Amino acid sequence: MRALRRITSVAFAKDKSLAGRGLVTGLLTAAAAIGVAQLVAGVTGPDGSPVVAVGSLSIDLTPPPVKNFAITTFGSNDKVVLVSGILVVLAFFAAGIGMAAVRRLSRGMTGLAAFAVIGLIAVMTRPGSSFADVLPTLAATAAGAVALYYLVRAAGTVTARQGQAAVRAPARPAQAATTAAPATAGSGSRGPGAAHPGATAGRPGTVPEGAVRQQASPQVGDDTSPAPPGPPQPPPGRGSPPPRPARRRFLVTSAAVAGTAAVAGLGGRLLSERSSVAQARAALRVPAPVRPGPALPPGTDFRLPGLSPFITPNKTFYRVDTAIVLPQVPPSSWSLRIHGMVRREMEISFKELIRRPLTEDYITLCCVSNPVAGPYIGNARWLGASLASLLRQAGVRGGADQLLCTSADGFTSGTPIQTVMDGRDAMLAIAMNGSALPVEHGFPVRMVVPGLYGYVSACKWITDIEVTTFAASHAYWAVRGWDERAPIKTESRIDIPTGPTPLKPGRISVAGVAWAQHKGIAAVEARVDNGPWHQARLAAVPDLDTWRQWVWEWDAAPGRHIIQARATDKTGYTQTPAQAPPEPNGASGYPGVSVLVSQA
Repeated sequence: MRALRRITSVAFAKDKSLAGRGLVTGLLTAAAAIGVAQLVAGVTGPDGSPVVAVGSLSIDLTPPPVKNFAITTFGSNDKVVLVSGILVVLAFFAAGIGMAAVRRLSRGMTGLAAFAVIGLIAVMTRPGSSFADVLPTLAATAAGAVALYYLVRAAGTVTARQGQAAVRAPARPAQAATTAAPATAGSGSRGPGAAHPGATAGRPGTVPEGAVRQQASPQVGDDTSPAPPGPPQPPPGRGSPPPRPARRRFLVTSAAVAGTAAVAGLGGRLLSERSSVAQARAALRVPAPVRPGPALPPGTDFRLPGLSPFITPNKTFYRVDTAIVLPQVPPSSWSLRIHGMVRREMEISFKELIRRPLTEDYITLCCVSNPVAGPYIGNARWLGASLASLLRQAGVRGGADQLLCTSADGFTSGTPIQTVMDGRDAMLAIAMNGSALPVEHGFPVRMVVPGLYGYVSACKWITDIEVTTFAASHAYWAVRGWDERAPIKTESRIDIPTGPTPLKPGRISVAGVAWAQHKGIAAVEARVDNGPWHQARLAAVPDLDTWRQWVWEWDAAPGRHIIQARATDKTGYTQTPAQAPPEPNGASGYPGVSVLVSQA
C-alpha cells in the first residue's frame, strides 16, 4: 500500500497533462487483466493464458538463427526471458493505453480491444485449441475494461476539482463595470461609470452593489486579485459534503484494482498447482525392466574435477523445447494413438504401456542447436517400452517412411521409420536414471531414439504417432528449414581446462567427452597451437549409444596456448575442422580453448 501511495503521489506531482496518472492507470489495467486471465486459465488450462499463447506464437514465428541465439545465450532460461520480454512490451503498451485513456476513454478502450484481438488470434491458432481456451482472454478483456473505466474516472476528476479549488465564485454570471449606467448631467459624478457619492440602489446614475462585487471577481489562475466572498456554504454535516481529495480517490481505486489483480493472480496460481502432476509422479512405482541396462565396465568415469560425469544427473540434464508452460499430463488420462499408414490402428493407455516388456539402456541425447563444444548434450539411463514392437503390432504399410509424433502441447517431430526399426533401442521412455521422468523431460512418456538429434527423435509428452511419409507431412522444425532425418554428427568437447584461470607449467590433464551415437567413438586426439595430434586415453563405455570420456596429459610450457581436439568414430570418419552453424543439420568444427600458463 505504501508503494502504491508513493506511485500515485508521484503521478499527481507530474504535469497537468495527466501523463503520470495515465501511466499508473495503464499498468494497473494490465495487471488486472493478466491476473484475471491467470485465474480463469487455472480452471480451463494454462495453454489458454494470453501471455502463454502469445509466447508460443512468438516461438513458432521465430527464425532459426534467432532461436539458436536465444538458446546459446540464455540456455534453459530462454522461456523465462521470452515471457519477461512479452511482459515488458505489454507494460509499455499498457502505459500508452492508460495515457490515451485519461484524455479520452474511447481511445484506451480501442487499444484494449486491439490487445484482445491479438490474444484471441494467438490462442485460436494453437494446435488443438478449443472454446475453453479463449475464455481467459475474454475474461481478461472484460476485467481490463472495468479497471480502465474506474481508474480513468478517478483520474479524470482531478481537473474539475482543481478548478473548484481555484475558483470560489458564485455560479451566476458576472457583470462588467462598463455595463453601469452613465452618469447624468449635473449629477456630480467624478468620472465615467462612477457612482454618485450619495446615490442609492435603483436610482439613475448608480451601480448596484452586487454588480461591483461581481466586477471584482478574479479570473482563474489570477493569484493577485483577492477572492470575494462567495455564497454562504452549508456547515459540515448539512447539505452536500465537500468532495474527497482527488488523489485519495485515485489511490483508493488504484488499491482496489491492484488488490483484485493480486488476488486473481494468486488464485490462478493455486488452481494451476492443483492440476500439477507432481503427486502423481511421486506416487508412480517404476516397474523393473525385463532387460536391464548393460553393466558399466570399470573405467567408465575418470572422475576428474570439471569433467562431465558419464551419467548426467536429471537436475542438470539440458532442456530445450518449445513449451512455455510445462504440460501437466496425469498418467491416468494419458494415452497414445498410433494411426495412419498402419494395418491396425492402436490406442494404448499408460497402464497398458508399463505392462509391456520394458528395456533399459544408456543413451546420449543431443540438441541440434548445440554449438561446437556446447552444453546441450547429456547421457542418461532410460527405461521404456520398445517402439519397434508397437509399430510391428500396428503393422506399418509399405511406402511409409516417417513417424509424425505429436506432443501434448502440439509440438511435432518427424522420425525416420527405418532408424526406429533397425535394431537400436528406440523406446517410449517412462523413467530416467532410475526414477519417473521429470515433468520438464516429458512425464509421463517421451520418445528416445539413439543417434538422431532431439528434434526428430525425442518427442516429450508424446500422445500421438501418425505413420506417414516425409513427402506428405512436415514436422515443426522441418517446416522451418531444418533437415528431416538429422543424424548426429561425430563431435567432441574439451571440458578441462576451461581457460579463464591461469595454469601452472608442468603436467596438465586435458579432458572432455566425445560422441557418435550408434556408431561409437574409436579415438580422440588433442593438439596445442596447431602442432601434431596426440592420442588421448579413452574411458570404457557399455555400448555404442553413449558419449565417451577422454583425457590427454599435456606438458605445459609458459605462455598463451590454444588447445584443440577431434574425434574419430568406429566407421572411420574423423571429425571435420570445417566450421558450420547448428542450422540446418548440426554444428561442426574442432572444439578449442585458449589457456594461459604462468611462469614457473
